[in-house]
Amino acid sequence: MPLNAYGVLRGRPIARQLGAGSSPHYQIHLVDQTVDYRAAINVASALSPSELEYLIDSHFSHPVLDELAELPLGWRALPSGPGGMALDFIRTNLFDPSKMTPLPFNVPGPDNDLNEKLDHYVQRAMADEAATAFVFGQRWGPEKNAKDRYFGFLPGNGVHDIHMNQGNVGSYVRDDGVYQDGALLLHLPAQAQWVGIFLKFQSQTWHTDDRTGHQIPPPPPPPPGNGGDPGTPRPTDGVVRIVAALVNSEEDPERETITLLNVTARTIDLTGWRLLDRNKVATALSGSLDAGEARRIAVVTPMALSNKGGVITLLDASGLRVDGVTYTKADAALQGHSVKF
Repeated sequence: MPLNAYGVLRGRPIARQLGAGSSPHYQIHLVDQTVDYRAAINVASALSPSELEYLIDSHFSHPVLDELAELPLGWRALPSGPGGMALDFIRTNLFDPSKMTPLPFNVPGPDNDLNEKLDHYVQRAMADEAATAFVFGQRWGPEKNAKDRYFGFLPGNGVHDIHMNQGNVGSYVRDDGVYQDGALLLHLPAQAQWVGIFLKFQSQTWHTDDRTGHQIPPPPPPPPGNGGDPGTPRPTDGVVRIVAALVNSEEDPERETITLLNVTARTIDLTGWRLLDRNKVATALSGSLDAGEARRIAVVTPMALSNKGGVITLLDASGLRVDGVTYTKADAALQGHSVKF
């Protein structure tokens, strides 16, 4: 079943401990005006391979940031669905999945393991009194009669599951769900900078059921040779890219468009493919896209590209994600100009 207490904590980081031991977690002590919290961040997996995949975007940009900046300090429960502040590594286009890389948590030498990668940015936030952390995950506590085992505050209280929470294997499939992924975002207002820290277990997959968050087996690879049987399913990740979108047209009513590019050397049949906005409202596609061809697709209502920032996702006929992009309110400010991705 999905996480039962998903949400986001906004707090001031004031202390930390590096992950160590048999179940290593990087620990952060955070406070709001009245409450202490601990964020327990996995830096190794209990399943083989033990190295987590990570991505740190030191200049993270996403339309959800405008909403997060308005949150007060403290815990905020979030509904697990599209259109709000809930995170989903697959469906909200937070980053390019191909840029995630595995890394051990404890390697001799400076700045070469996951503990040190996290610590670099957490220490920066701790040193800046105006900085705040946004911790997405599952809440535990308050534990009224138990002090926190790492930082000693009472009652024990905090956030865990600060990683991808879908596409699991074994007993961990009980935690699967959509729009409930964990992450650590750091806001450094003096530098007008957001840092996004995203973690995933190597056992988790990138294609999951849109309702349960369970793994969808990948399609078989094409056979060797000259393309093999044309009826053989082919992986579709990235074969068509979203390269531009007109989200703020000069016409009234607005005529929004999305430009797709076939990056492969073969014709791709778009029958059954769909484009989705942030609220998962779709425009259906049809026809085919020749090798190297780019095409502008008219957005069909009720799908809409908000001028306040948005998400655009391309799905194939099986409902698997092919590509996804985001744009901010600032990106959409120039009327009549397309946003380039």
